[in-house]
Amino acid sequence: MQGNASPVVGIIANPLSARDIRRIMTHASNLQTSDRVGIVLRVMGGLRSSGIKRVLIMPDRSGFGALLMRKLHQASHDAGKDFPDVECLDFDPISTVDDTLRAARLMREAGVKAIVVLGGDGTHRAVVRECGDIAIAGLSTGTNNAFPEHREPTIVGLAVGLYASGQLSAAEALVPNKVLDVLLESRQGKPSVRDIAIVDVAISSDHYIGARALWKPENLYAAYVTFASPESIGLSSIAGLLLPVGRQEKGGVSIRMAPSGTQPAYHLRAPILPGMMANVPILRWGHMQEGQSFAVDLKSGVVALDGERELTFDEGSKVSVTLRGNAFSTVDVAHCMHIAAENGLFRSIAPTTC
Repeated sequence: MQGNASPVVGIIANPLSARDIRRIMTHASNLQTSDRVGIVLRVMGGLRSSGIKRVLIMPDRSGFGALLMRKLHQASHDAGKDFPDVECLDFDPISTVDDTLRAARLMREAGVKAIVVLGGDGTHRAVVRECGDIAIAGLSTGTNNAFPEHREPTIVGLAVGLYASGQLSAAEALVPNKVLDVLLESRQGKPSVRDIAIVDVAISSDHYIGARALWKPENLYAAYVTFASPESIGLSSIAGLLLPVGRQEKGGVSIRMAPSGTQPAYHLRAPILPGMMANVPILRWGHMQEGQSFAVDLKSGVVALDGERELTFDEGSKVSVTLRGNAFSTVDVAHCMHIAAENGLFRSIAPTTC
C-alpha cells in the first residue's frame, strides 16, 4: 500500500464509545450503529469531494463495517453519490481498546496521510499513542468529549481531504497539541510503566480499576490537564472553571483536591457528567509549565487517563506527571475551510454556452 502514490485516509470508528457506565448513570443517549455509519458516510463524501479516492477502516464485531459496506453498495447505484474506495484492515477484532491501537498502528504503517477518529477522549488517546506523526481529526461520539469537537462530518471530511490530497500544506492545515506524560516507577523490582493522556490525568485514592470510567469526585486527590475550557464536561471541567487555558496556549493546569477531613479552600460545582453537577473540594491550583514534572505524593491509589482508570500504584511506587508540548498534530478544520474559501479551492470557471 505504501508504494501507491494516491493519498490514503484512515477512519477509526470506535463501536463501543458512548456505552460506558457514565451514560447509564446520567440517562444520556447511546449512539447506534446506524448513526455511526451515517457519520462515516458523510465524512467520506467530504473526503471524495476533496480528491481522496482510498480509505482504510478498522474492522469490528458490532456490525458497523457490514452495514457500512451495504450502504456503500447501495450508494454505488445512486446518481450523484460518489465515495472513496474502502478497504478494511486485515485483522480479527476482539472488541477492546486493542482494536483501536492496532488499527492506528497498521494505518501508520500503510502510509495514511491522516486519520479521522470517531469516539470520545479515550479513543482519541489510543490513536495518538500509536499514530506517531500522522495527523488526526476528531469527531465527538463518546461520553466525555473534551478533546474531539462537535462538527458536521462532511466539513471534517472536506478539510482532511484538502490536507491529505496536498491542496493545503501542513503549515496551513495542522496545529500542534499537548500531552501529559505519566511515569509509574515501582520499587518492587517491577518495570516502569509509561503512558500518556491528551486531556487530563486524575489521581484517585481508589485501589481498584473497576468499571474503568472515573466519575465520582469523592476520592479525587489531584488532577492535571493539557487545556481547560469552561465549556468542557468531565474531569477537565474542574480546571476549566478554575483557570481556563486554551488548546494552543502554553502550559496546562494542576489541581490539588482537599482530602477527606481537610478543610478545603473552595467548593467548586462542576459538570463532571452529562446533566450532572458535583461539588468538588479544592485545596489549591496553578499553572503547569511544559517540561515541569509533578510528583504525586499520595502513597497508593489509581491513575485515570482521560477519564478512565488505567494504572494502580501502592506504597513504594512513584508517580510523576509531565506536560509535553508539540506532541502530535490535528487538522484545524475551521482554518482549512477559511483558506479554501479565500483561495477559491471549491470554485471553477463555468463552461461557456453557445
